[in-house]
Amino acid sequence: MNTTAPLLETVEFETGPSPTWTVLWLHGLGADGHDFAPIVPELVRREWPALRFVFPHAPVRPVTINNGMRMRAWYDIVHFDFDALHTDANRNRADETGVAESVAQVEALIARENERGIPAERIVLVGFSQGGAITLSAGLRRRVPLAGLAGLSTYLPEAPAQAAAALQAAATSQPLFMAHGQFDPVVPAAIGLRSSQAMKAMGFDLEWHDYPMAHQVCAEEIRDLGDWLSRRFAG
Repeated sequence: MNTTAPLLETVEFETGPSPTWTVLWLHGLGADGHDFAPIVPELVRREWPALRFVFPHAPVRPVTINNGMRMRAWYDIVHFDFDALHTDANRNRADETGVAESVAQVEALIARENERGIPAERIVLVGFSQGGAITLSAGLRRRVPLAGLAGLSTYLPEAPAQAAAALQAAATSQPLFMAHGQFDPVVPAAIGLRSSQAMKAMGFDLEWHDYPMAHQVCAEEIRDLGDWLSRRFAG
């Protein structure tokens, strides 16, 4: 895995001294690392080990579907057609070069956590929307499994055949949590479900939830994610 990518700037929060676990959390399109930092007090439970939350800022790049406006983005989105993703691998809506660059940047952050004393088996990778797409893409390429992957309101950015070709043998040992809003106007719920089915077909141990919400998170989702994380920390 390429871990030579430059380190992204991050927002960090530790829930106790000498953290023994890391939660690496990727924001969505146009947001930044501050976006999910306020969720920490709602999510963290008293019985959990000391955690380091790492919220990186995505690079600033032009985004085609937003008229080329420059914003924080994990990759360019070249068109709105989700269906093309599953019918024509040459028409992926996600810029493949940008996805690969962001996966490498995530790997560099994971390597830094390893250097800070947190092994891969105590790192959880979480992402929302575009950040979730990078979480899934990075997760299926992991040769050394992480403690878990969580994709929120997101989709697999590769066509299923491309994803299967990139899949590493050890990757499917990573538990996967996916959740989606039933009324999501940005990433339709059917696309999230289809992506979850693709991940499950590749062999991932998947926990799926949906909620009566739009492109967002809700209290029930935070509760369910917390339950799932509790099982990771107890493992």
